[in-house]
Amino acid sequence: MTRTEEPVPPVARRIDPADLKSVLGHFCTGVTVITAHDGENPHGFTCQSFVSLSLDPPYVSFSPARTSTSWPRLRASEHVCVNVLAHDQRDVCGTFATSGADKFAGVGWSHAGNGAPALDGVLARVQATVEFEHDAGDHTIVVARVTGLDVLRDVPPLLVYRGGLGIFTAAT
Repeated sequence: MTRTEEPVPPVARRIDPADLKSVLGHFCTGVTVITAHDGENPHGFTCQSFVSLSLDPPYVSFSPARTSTSWPRLRASEHVCVNVLAHDQRDVCGTFATSGADKFAGVGWSHAGNGAPALDGVLARVQATVEFEHDAGDHTIVVARVTGLDVLRDVPPLLVYRGGLGIFTAAT
C-alpha cells in the first residue's frame, strides 16, 4: 500500500451473541454489588462489569443492563457504593442478582459516608458520585467519580469465569 491509499476497513460480520458470551466468558471478572439509597429505601444490583477508569480524576465505571429495574432507582440518588464481594459471599451475589424481591432482607449494611448502603462482609468498598452515562447497546456505561474507598478484608475475591462463581488463589 502506498502512502496515498486509505486502509480498507474490515468487513463487518454479524457476531452471534452466544459466541460472544462464550468467548468473553473466558475473561475472569470480579463481582460487585452497586448500591444507593433514595432517602426512603436501599436499592442495589449485582454487577460484574465494574472497572477502574482513571486515576486523575479518580473515575470508576460500571455498566447496568438497559432492562435493569434497579438502575433507575439508584441513578436518582446520584451517590453509589460499589461493594466488592469476597469469595464467601455467593449468597449475596445471588440475592442482588434477582429481580423484585427485597434484596436487603437478611443482608447486613450501614450507610457509607455518601449515604449509599455499605454491605457487611465485603472485600472492599468504593463510594462514588455518578457524573456521566452513555448508551452502549443493551447496557448503559456509567462513569462515577470516586469520593471514598476502603479495603476491609484480606481474603480472596468472588470471581466469575465461564458463567460460574469461584475464587482466585495466588501462587506462592
